[in-house]
Amino acid sequence: MFDPVTKLQEFIRCPSVSTDSKFADGMRAAQEFMAGLFAGMGLSVEVVPTKRNPIILASRGGDTSWPHVIIYGHYDVQPPDPLELWRTPPFEPTIKDGRIYGRGAADNKGPLLAIVAAVGRLLEKSPALPLRITFLVEGEEEMGSPSFPDFLEKYRERLKSADFVFLCDTALPNDRQVVVTCGLRGLTALEIQVSGPKSDLHSGLYGGALLNPLQALAEICASLHTPEGRVNVPGFYDEVRDVQPWEREELKKLGMSEKDFAAFLGIDAFHSGPGFTPFEAIRFQPTLEFNGIGGGYQGEGTKTVIPSRAVAKITCRLVPDQKPEKIRRRVEEAIRARIPKGVRVEIVAGHNADPYVVVPPGRSNTPAGQSPVLAQAFRAADEAVAGVWGRPPIYLREGGSVPIIADIKRVTGLDSLMFGLFLPEDNLHAPNEGFSLGVMQKGIETVERILASLAAGRGKR
Repeated sequence: MFDPVTKLQEFIRCPSVSTDSKFADGMRAAQEFMAGLFAGMGLSVEVVPTKRNPIILASRGGDTSWPHVIIYGHYDVQPPDPLELWRTPPFEPTIKDGRIYGRGAADNKGPLLAIVAAVGRLLEKSPALPLRITFLVEGEEEMGSPSFPDFLEKYRERLKSADFVFLCDTALPNDRQVVVTCGLRGLTALEIQVSGPKSDLHSGLYGGALLNPLQALAEICASLHTPEGRVNVPGFYDEVRDVQPWEREELKKLGMSEKDFAAFLGIDAFHSGPGFTPFEAIRFQPTLEFNGIGGGYQGEGTKTVIPSRAVAKITCRLVPDQKPEKIRRRVEEAIRARIPKGVRVEIVAGHNADPYVVVPPGRSNTPAGQSPVLAQAFRAADEAVAGVWGRPPIYLREGGSVPIIADIKRVTGLDSLMFGLFLPEDNLHAPNEGFSLGVMQKGIETVERILASLAAGRGKR
């Protein structure tokens, strides 16, 4: 059996930045690393070509009566910029005080290798383990998984033979409490482009005679929220699913105070909207956020111009049962109804992602036809987490989006068990990304117990 820490160091040394073609060699190295690791474990490995980066399918077959789990992960990482803020080289793993630092350490190389190591240990102990396993590891997650929909359609029938999807690409609130994520927000993106005069104008010679595109854009943007923080778009909340009482009770188990949360964020006050705590708002409510706004002179000092153009980038995080296309149309209609005279507005649609929710067994809204293997996986997670971490997991929706999870559900009908392993201090997508080796070891043991429980026959189909 391989040493997971040594393998994680080797994996981090592969600079697998999917969004930048300069890292093509690093992408290839990471793909070959994972394919080689799977082959060394005795799995059947298929490297599936796509228009961009290959997808790795590594399978362990067996009797069709055995439970079958798909394990998802990704081998690509975010760009390391800004490099000057790293305390250690981003692609040279450094271990210090029980943590390993490097780009991709927590997202998703460390958590992925925790699952791989758990499977390796389990198969070493029980070569005849009655469990079918398919690893599905892609190389485009950090750029929106553009090749994944085509792959899903092509491999739909093969993937549908599984019982559920398992992944470790979600968060822990701290190193003592496990959260099993049972919901992810969806997403719709758009850009507002406001145009005025045919070129930038001298603000002294022309100021006061025409509407400044920046002012027009600011007025439009300001109209999209009420002073209380609700999204001011007709119909925006029409399909929002009611929060179940058990979800609020689970959230209370986090035990974090609003004061501590504000201190962690570095803010003086919350702006959550009426009727929801900040912890509830980021999980149960949709949003409309401004991700970028610009126009005119952005350099040092002053340049007295009226810009000819201004731009704002917007994303809406969505909750069940909101549909991205429907919400985007409503936002567009609200914007077009509020365009002031004297400017022209173009709205450019961006990418979409459906929201996703899975309900654990034994809840008030658990689906009647839930897969018995999925239900056993949740029960196995309860037992394994309690045994390894000393307390049971909390079941929470998460505020972020993992679009492929909803895509998998839509195409194959499979639900996912999302077991978090990275921490708030792990600096995902930021300089000095790190991963707790203690959490990694606990994660390996927990995953091994979950999969062993399924194989023991208690998750019989």
